[in-house]
Amino acid sequence: MRPERVRHEATGSPAPDGSSEPFAPVTFPWPARPPQDTDGRIEGFASPSAVAPGDSVDLHVTVDPPRPFRVTVHRIGHHDGRGATEMTTSPRLQGTAQLPPLTAGRTVSCHHWWLSWRLPVPAYWSAGAYVAVLATEDGRHRAHVPFTVRDDRPADLLLVLPDLTWQAYNPYPAADGSTGASLAPAHDEDEAADPVTTVTFDRPYAGDGLPPHAGHAYDVIRWAERYGYDLAYATARDLHAGRVDPARHRGLVFPGPDEYWTAEMRTAVERARDHGTSLVFLSARTLHRQIELAPAPSGPDGLLTCGRRRGQSGPALWREHDRAEQLLLGIQYAGPVPRPRPLIVRNAGHWLWEGTGAHEGDVIDGLVAGGADRYYPRTPLPAHDERILLAHSPYGDRQDARRHQETSLYRAPSGAWVFASGTLAWSPALDRPGHADPRVQRATANLLDRICKRD
Repeated sequence: MRPERVRHEATGSPAPDGSSEPFAPVTFPWPARPPQDTDGRIEGFASPSAVAPGDSVDLHVTVDPPRPFRVTVHRIGHHDGRGATEMTTSPRLQGTAQLPPLTAGRTVSCHHWWLSWRLPVPAYWSAGAYVAVLATEDGRHRAHVPFTVRDDRPADLLLVLPDLTWQAYNPYPAADGSTGASLAPAHDEDEAADPVTTVTFDRPYAGDGLPPHAGHAYDVIRWAERYGYDLAYATARDLHAGRVDPARHRGLVFPGPDEYWTAEMRTAVERARDHGTSLVFLSARTLHRQIELAPAPSGPDGLLTCGRRRGQSGPALWREHDRAEQLLLGIQYAGPVPRPRPLIVRNAGHWLWEGTGAHEGDVIDGLVAGGADRYYPRTPLPAHDERILLAHSPYGDRQDARRHQETSLYRAPSGAWVFASGTLAWSPALDRPGHADPRVQRATANLLDRICKRD
């Protein structure tokens, strides 16, 4: 099924500082958060953060000062254009002020917080991305807690939510990262002199409780469900732990920034590709940093550790361990894009651009943003029967040096297609107001239709 031709919406304005997230905030279907008291807060986290239908999610919530609150659970999706649907609401709960977070070095944990509410996930709930909205009864404070309901049925596409990267980016307890514990305090080449190396899932997400870049995944989910793609859901930790079998799907879709990977994740994905499962990477900076998981109070893989780069202070890079990203993706991370630039169509006669109306050299405004990937001629390529670059887009880096972005597609000897968008702005172009572009929608549908063997 292919998207109908829709009205083009202009690209939104970039962040004034040219940061790596030049996209307008995501508007969710529940009411906007009311003005917050500066002397109070509500926040929480889910343990575990991914479950199967029939399991339970424990919510650990702090309310300071203590007051009653409720939890409303929403499933993200198309849902007749609403963007989400309400699934259940908790009874009236008495909020308490939990003890302050524990710290070990700069690793922050809230594993000692008391259980506030246990959510039994009914067996009839659909797999997907869920958000629990915490709201004080007086209406003064609101926060969000994301979790995933996974399934391992043999659907056409397995959507892998990047929870490892979400947690690596999470600066909790400081929304601005100034005193928080994030593996990624900066997304440029000037890494922090003394970066955090270990973070835990046993803590809320900073700010409003939604993970950094979560909107990219939600954009893909709403768009894919709108056009009826058969989706199963899992998280990066599920892939790491072997809780899902990627070879049971025609394609794996990685919907947003997905920078931090374990060796187990990479091996599982490479084996799936070699088995004939296609791979769709809808962001840049994928598979850039190498991490390991270890036990934490929340489970056997709740502690995330990123080693140091050779001779430097920054986190370890895959390309420094003779396993460059390009060996899987066909391209790899080139650096940040200070200001949104147009994507320049290349090889417009290829089937990916069919029906988009795009011609050779056409521009798609604002589609190269945040960060970009490109082909590195001196880095080995994966084994392939076919390979093509579908965009070649110049931009200037922060020193005004000339750089370029590329979009890649290759076919592995197994018959699997591997697509890498090479830009952080591809997912928002599927369904985000102010960023949606019918050419990107149609090109993505062309790709998924071919993978799913849809007419």
